[in-house]
Amino acid sequence: MLAGFFGLQTTISSTVRVEGIGVHSGRPAAITFQPAEANTGIVFERYQDGQRISAYKAVTENVGPTALCTVLGDRPETWVATVEHVMAALYAYGIDNVVIAVEGGEMPIMDGSSRVFVNALEDAGIVKLTEKRGYLRVMKTVRVESGAGWAEFSPFDGMRFDVEIDFDTPVIGRQRWAGNMSGEVFRDELAGARTFGFMRDVEQVWARGFALGSSLENSVVISDDDRVINPEGLRFKDEFARHKTLDAVGDVAMMGMRFAGCFRSYRGGHALNAKAVQALFETPGACVVTTPRDTISGFKRREDAVAAEAVS
Repeated sequence: MLAGFFGLQTTISSTVRVEGIGVHSGRPAAITFQPAEANTGIVFERYQDGQRISAYKAVTENVGPTALCTVLGDRPETWVATVEHVMAALYAYGIDNVVIAVEGGEMPIMDGSSRVFVNALEDAGIVKLTEKRGYLRVMKTVRVESGAGWAEFSPFDGMRFDVEIDFDTPVIGRQRWAGNMSGEVFRDELAGARTFGFMRDVEQVWARGFALGSSLENSVVISDDDRVINPEGLRFKDEFARHKTLDAVGDVAMMGMRFAGCFRSYRGGHALNAKAVQALFETPGACVVTTPRDTISGFKRREDAVAAEAVS
């Protein structure tokens, strides 16, 4: 099952643009996917009035606040927010190198899922480059916990996600999605699952400056009497677990390379997902990186540590 982890790096064939609004800012937001050379990685460049004001490689050490979304950077005036739905699509499709020009500081939320981003990437097309691709292999189980929730990486001959959620409301309850990840699986089973929230939390979230652009067009909303109030209902009976898995794929993508292993979580979220990635790199002997050193921007010291532990 590891054959797909080797081979050549990829990028997209042509430029493609997506426009909408930011779910948290409520303001216009647009992104342009651009082809990139081998070993570039996924890079987000934020523009304002035509001028680039910041650039972040999508790796875990650049992850900032993770309250309700995944953010790159630590200052609102320069950060790039809500990247997880875009990152999930890129990661599942095995796209290694893309530069994403961002207008508005946030990804457009579109319908609250990754479906539009998947369609955009398929329209752009995917091409192989001349440089070889490496990957990270999980060697032993690493778990992090937060309250009743936990997340872990464990060895597996492939790339698998197993995400379980447990909400004290009958409309959600306990749900689980598990499967081996590929572009086709992501497109057919996860990409269309939308973000969700509770009416009872709206005022508190607004007061914190979040979800100002949220609506029934881009979020599944659960009423105070435990009903989905969207007129069209759910896209899947377990749409909530599928969306949490979508988020997990996007958050795990911040390791900056594909991984061979199984990611599992129970009552997880953006912060716990990021913590698990961090723990994987910081735990001696937990993983081995097979890609050349000069292609692991941001992870050289960690690769040195895990490689030394693996051969000691």
